[in-house]
Amino acid sequence: MRATAEPCGAVGGASPVDGWRLDAEPFYRPVGGEVAAFEAAHAARLPVLVKGPTGCGKTRFVEHMAWRLGLPLVTVACHEDLTAGDLAGRWLLDAGGTRWQDGPLALAARHGAICYLDELVEARPDTLALLHPLADTRRMLPLERHGEWVRAHPDFRLVASYNPGYQGAGKALKPSLRQRFTALAFDYPDAPAEAAIVAHEGGADAALAARLVELGRRTRRLRDHGLEEGASTRMLVHAAQLVRGGLPAREACLQAVACPLADEPDLAEALRGVVHAAFAA
Repeated sequence: MRATAEPCGAVGGASPVDGWRLDAEPFYRPVGGEVAAFEAAHAARLPVLVKGPTGCGKTRFVEHMAWRLGLPLVTVACHEDLTAGDLAGRWLLDAGGTRWQDGPLALAARHGAICYLDELVEARPDTLALLHPLADTRRMLPLERHGEWVRAHPDFRLVASYNPGYQGAGKALKPSLRQRFTALAFDYPDAPAEAAIVAHEGGADAALAARLVELGRRTRRLRDHGLEEGASTRMLVHAAQLVRGGLPAREACLQAVACPLADEPDLAEALRGVVHAAFAA
């Protein structure tokens, strides 16, 4: 296969990834040294794996870092039907004949952007094998159907996220891929930080935000009683937004937290009891 030079020229000086630039700073509240850690990996051009429970701020963090570093952000939602062609690209047939179309991974690698693979563990192993030469010192992406090796642009960065809790369901990353990444472990923020996030994102006052966070922490303790996951920070923000929209707090929490978390009757009843206890009249 032939190898292409790092950047491909764009018409009029515009880049094909310019449309993926963020227009405004995404709100993100640092909870430790994660910003400095990501910047160090960026400076060394190392891939980053962001792992943590659902709704704890992984994607928002990546968005914030893309804005902070001034890089376009190309996001791919991984799933079990995602193929190597979906990531790398494919030949298309139109009125003008056949033409090659880069996939999102090739687009980011060729033109210089962060490619963010959300919930990486959901993708098929044969698809993930495509990342191996791109995530190590070669920084090259094979486009076999195009007969080309793309040398990654100097600004290309590979970032992925996943929830380690899913590994118990038979979903896990192979060591051959994991060891190509540096990793940042996320969890839900401490109570004051989480309340500040809920207040900002959900438009809640400080008292309501604190009560929502306490509710979230009570549901997380039910993981020892059969609940797969407790309420995420995202769910608490949703509840705050429903209250802002006019719902009473108890009804908002039933809708945004208790009902989505469990279908099993006993667990659903336990969650409703937690909500009623947290927002007793």
